[in-house]
Amino acid sequence: MKHIYLIIILLMSTMSFAQDVSEAEIPYYEIPEYSKEFTAGTVAARMVDALGFRFYWSSEGLTETDLAHKPNDDVRSTAETIDHILDLSYIIVNSTLKKPNDKVDTSKMLYAEKRKQALINLKTAADILRASDDISQYKIIFGENEIPFWNQVNGPIADAIWHCGQLASFRRSSGNPINPKVNHFRGTVKQ
Repeated sequence: MKHIYLIIILLMSTMSFAQDVSEAEIPYYEIPEYSKEFTAGTVAARMVDALGFRFYWSSEGLTETDLAHKPNDDVRSTAETIDHILDLSYIIVNSTLKKPNDKVDTSKMLYAEKRKQALINLKTAADILRASDDISQYKIIFGENEIPFWNQVNGPIADAIWHCGQLASFRRSSGNPINPKVNHFRGTVKQ
């Protein structure tokens, strides 16, 4: 009988550890340390990091009810807004990878996969920007059109931040507000 209890305890602790590991693979639980120096790359990276942090917490722990929520018929649902943010994250990361933008089929992805991919895209972009001496090289490419990095700031980055605010509002309306321990100003979570 003692062996059965021991096995159950070991299995439960292993499952708990596995959940922690998979959650640890997802960036932006907190914002990374800020850079020691101010450059165009470090400032742009910090903007993307801030977006990642806000997206992490506005999309964390959503239920099916939350995902289906939409204030009225004229707006996207929470799930559709997450799809849009994922699309914007591809534009942001493709710019830093110097890749043209093509439509990515995310129709078979689950909410958790979309959320994780968007956060990975943002972290990848931020890391590239942080290490860059010249962010003007990271153009948004649509077909033959190359759009300057300036449009990244007022376009996909600002748009995605805007939509994170919508997610926060929508989830509050559907009865599942953001964790009150999140400090957006500091980019940390109170323990």
